[in-house]
Amino acid sequence: MSSHAMINIAKKQLGLDEETYRSSLMRLTGKTSLRAMSEPERLKVIDDFKAKGFRPVRKTPLKPSSKQLQGRYAPKMQALWIAGYNLGVVTNGSDEALIAFVQRQTKLDHVRFLHDAADAYKAIETLKRWLNRAAGVSWAKDRFLPDWANKPHGQIALTQWSILKKNDQMASEEFGITAWTICGYDGKPQLNNLSEKEWQLVMNKLGERIRKICQA
Repeated sequence: MSSHAMINIAKKQLGLDEETYRSSLMRLTGKTSLRAMSEPERLKVIDDFKAKGFRPVRKTPLKPSSKQLQGRYAPKMQALWIAGYNLGVVTNGSDEALIAFVQRQTKLDHVRFLHDAADAYKAIETLKRWLNRAAGVSWAKDRFLPDWANKPHGQIALTQWSILKKNDQMASEEFGITAWTICGYDGKPQLNNLSEKEWQLVMNKLGERIRKICQA
């Protein structure tokens, strides 16, 4: 759904009359026409309407499945699949969609690639190559970069940041400060000190922003 359509739905859901609606647009962006606004300005309007009670309704929610795959190599593949979801290249984050994708790409049965080392390696490398092609994730290590940037969570989060910068979503922000703030800290960022759970929180929050762009 585009941001333009979402704002029109919010207007109806919140019961705004025309005068109140236009006044809100002017207050938030200095403009009264959605067509005259940039995408970041429309997203600002949506965020304000959400704060006032607007709740977007999806016919088909794009949420990762809560079902857990069984198998020694399942966590690694799930992590890569959810990374794809947070990079905006996976639209269905469920385990079922993950199995279907890997089976199409590798011709392997999921019982094999979840339990057999050689088949799991093939499936994992297939997912990594796909994220490289589709989203630009670089898995190469660079000795000039800090330790966190040479780990999968850092490589994925930096790719997310690049996507957002290209879409002018984070033009005035710095990655380290944003990641540190998402985790609830202030002061000078110490990204090497973040835990795996905190990195997942960072990737999830950046993923929410990326999906807003994809839905526009």
